[in-house]
Amino acid sequence: MNLALFDLDHTLLPIDSDHEWGEFLVRIGAVDAAEFTRRNDEFFAQYQAGTLDPVEYLEFSLGTLAQFPRARLEALHRQFMAEVVLPSIRPEVVALLKQHQDAGDLLAIVTATNHFITKPIADALGVEHLLAAMPEYDAAGNVTGKLLGTPTLGAGKLTHTHAWLEKMGKELGQFERSYFYSDSHNDIPLLSVVTHPVATNPNTALSAHASLHGWPSLHLFND
Repeated sequence: MNLALFDLDHTLLPIDSDHEWGEFLVRIGAVDAAEFTRRNDEFFAQYQAGTLDPVEYLEFSLGTLAQFPRARLEALHRQFMAEVVLPSIRPEVVALLKQHQDAGDLLAIVTATNHFITKPIADALGVEHLLAAMPEYDAAGNVTGKLLGTPTLGAGKLTHTHAWLEKMGKELGQFERSYFYSDSHNDIPLLSVVTHPVATNPNTALSAHASLHGWPSLHLFND
């Protein structure tokens, strides 16, 4: 068994699911359009530049989720999946995942986006294991707006991957081949420790780093 890890946004999806979730909430009138769009775009630009404070962003994102009862959130997410996510899933991505599944590899999505948003996406992609930022829930199952544990961003992805493997009685070094597919230079810490890093739809910074280190590039889509 080999290990295949995947970033989600702009890697398996040609969109940023977290940012698109915010745009969706604005579009349907669920949040204040002007203020939310301003902050959402600001955080997205910081992420692209590698200057994002993950805790600050997650408090904003999870705080937005906390405005809605759980049943309302789930209804909104079903609409989001139907209107935004499912139409964005490309056959090239399905084929890549199937290639690793058919090989008997252990697959996981490792994403900085929170678990509430990404779990239905991972399910739709047929990936059982998901490592994502975990929201705190109250006794009634509502999001409190707080983050549990450390963010799954940058070096945090490496920390969470090690912890997940340890729970399964495994270690990264025991896999003959370990893959990580990512589009972003923010993921260089995890890309640097697998045996087969793959710069997937890479941004400019990751493309330059991959070329310097002889990492292969994969272009599943150009948008």
